[in-house]
Amino acid sequence: MSLNGALAGLVAITAPCATVTPLSAVIIGAVAGVIVVLSVLFFDRIKIDDPVGAISVHGVNGAWGTLAAGIFNIGGTSLKIIGVQLLGISAAFIWAFGMGFLMFKLIQKTMGLRVSAEEETEGLDYGEHGANAYPDFVAASRM
Repeated sequence: MSLNGALAGLVAITAPCATVTPLSAVIIGAVAGVIVVLSVLFFDRIKIDDPVGAISVHGVNGAWGTLAAGIFNIGGTSLKIIGVQLLGISAAFIWAFGMGFLMFKLIQKTMGLRVSAEEETEGLDYGEHGANAYPDFVAASRM
């Protein structure tokens, strides 16, 4: 979670980096660190499988950074700038969610999304690559 907090800060400052003050950048990063924790907990609660927190780090904090570009703009905050940022966030979400949904449905219908219960228990390192990345851990889990 600590690494995800740091990554979230980096993701959030990417969009507004050229249009905010250094103090604003610190605020944006600090808010991102909090948002990522709350977002991970939210997605866990609604049972969305995101084991590394990619949605929270990149999706949620990418949106936060895009919005922050309007809120903390050096040239002054205006409802027009914030509106444009919200439009961009909405367009990106609609595109990513829509295409992701279509692709996952296509994969589900053609080759399936899940591995067998046995393969999941064994670990995908072995099933997909024929070796275990952490052989000591695998041996300990079978005891």
